[in-house]
Amino acid sequence: MPTAYGAEFRQDVIDVARKGEAPLAQIAKDFGLSVTTLKRWIAIAERKGSGAGPALVESAEVRELKKRNRLLEQENEIRRAAAYLARDINPK
Repeated sequence: MPTAYGAEFRQDVIDVARKGEAPLAQIAKDFGLSVTTLKRWIAIAERKGSGAGPALVESAEVRELKKRNRLLEQENEIRRAAAYLARDINPK
């Protein structure tokens, strides 16, 4: 039989998940829940309109895109530096 959780506990877990500081799997494990249960709670909360801000999935996607953007910017900076140094080594 599933364990019944109080509304305050559910809201606390949803608030932690919405911060996006840890993966859903880790949050669920920390609170003794399944990932499916956590996702369902979040979906229900979003349908009810409790809490403002982007959906959890969208915020995770934005985080991944920002991480990818930083990596690409670093790669471009390295290429520019390599081209600049190569110019000094092989003057034409």
